[in-house]
Amino acid sequence: MLDGQHLRIGIDLGGTKTEVVALDRASGAELARRRVATEKGSYDGTLRTIKELVEGIESTLGRGGSVGIGIPGTISPKTGLVKNANSTWLIGKPFDKDLEAALGRPLRLANDADCFALSEATDGAGQGASILFGVILGTGVGGGLVVNGKLVTGINAVAGEWGHNPLPWPGRDELPGHYCYCGKAGCIETFLSGPALERDFGEGVAAADIVRMAENGDDKAEGVLSRYEDRLARGLATVINVLDPHVIVLGGGLGNISRFYRTIPRLWGEYVFSDGVATQLKPPAHGDSSGVRGAAWLWE
Repeated sequence: MLDGQHLRIGIDLGGTKTEVVALDRASGAELARRRVATEKGSYDGTLRTIKELVEGIESTLGRGGSVGIGIPGTISPKTGLVKNANSTWLIGKPFDKDLEAALGRPLRLANDADCFALSEATDGAGQGASILFGVILGTGVGGGLVVNGKLVTGINAVAGEWGHNPLPWPGRDELPGHYCYCGKAGCIETFLSGPALERDFGEGVAAADIVRMAENGDDKAEGVLSRYEDRLARGLATVINVLDPHVIVLGGGLGNISRFYRTIPRLWGEYVFSDGVATQLKPPAHGDSSGVRGAAWLWE
């Protein structure tokens, strides 16, 4: 089933949408794509949706293929069940086994941030980089690590989870920090997620509007973004100090803020334990499609 005539099929299971992509196995070229609304709160509905997407794209293309899936969580090595999932209806379920039974074939499953990182390391902004760290800055803050083209998950399946470390070098006004859904206070995620940026500004203003206001000279918006940039520089500096990646790629909604690629590299040198920082900060080559493409590449 995995010869050169078949497909690489990737699924990106998100909180609001579920997307499927089919790539040519040999070239990696995209052949088809479809996106549907996620059936929130329904485990059986999630299984059914993915089964229909896979079978539908195979029927359209007249070929079968391998299936990889990215989820907002991971499979616990201890229990074999889903843990750490924002899509809470998956938690405690043998999702990979149930989906394999529904599809009648083996599949590979990874955290959605891992899939994002793998995509950008394979044929994206970090192609050829020995060490790539992929960052998700969205509803939450996640990360994925790829070394020499291979995804690193770790013995506890939490490699890359920098968002649930404390914000480094906090100021007095940042302590003790906001409480996080993980049960701790002061996590990086509570400072660097999209909702955290919007909370810092207040007034119900969306992140994209904060950026627009700053571009138009609004002092409050500029102050909020400047605080965010310093916090992001501190957070990424600790990643550099531990992993020393060649490339860091920013994904998620906030990864679209173009000024970050100018400002953050100017700031993180103050915090990195080195006399110079050669790490490159890049936007994703595949945009918000990187996660679903990375799921397809799980079979490489």
